[in-house]
Amino acid sequence: MTASASPRVRFAPSPTGSLHVGGARTALYNLLFARREKGAFILRIEDTDVERSREELSAQILSAMEWLGLEYDEGPFYQSRRYDLYREAAERLIREGKAYRAFETPEELERERKELVAAALYDGEDDRRLHERLEALRGALDELEQALVERRPQ
Repeated sequence: MTASASPRVRFAPSPTGSLHVGGARTALYNLLFARREKGAFILRIEDTDVERSREELSAQILSAMEWLGLEYDEGPFYQSRRYDLYREAAERLIREGKAYRAFETPEELERERKELVAAALYDGEDDRRLHERLEALRGALDELEQALVERRPQ
């Protein structure tokens, strides 16, 4: 951050339960920091857990923050209402080669991990490397198949 930039800090509670003292403390620390540094305190509601997030809990969080005097400068921004922004960003990252699409189910990924670990091609740690290795293997298989179709020696 440059000396002239004002910090932007956020508090991002999930409306899957009531605001608890630890969350309130975090909000207070962020608010105080933003005020001291002449920055912005932003409230973002992490409501993307569609099974557990509830509107009445969002309302309770907002009410509790008001009661505690935790006044935010921007928001509340509801994550579930920003999917279009995230989709655009994801598509841009894919176009730029900085991200990739993955359509495997968790079970398929786990099976592939086990196969690669058994073949000593994967250390079990980095899923991006796993994906890159799988793509390389698939590419090599595609090239081999094309060579066989064309009857080219490899």
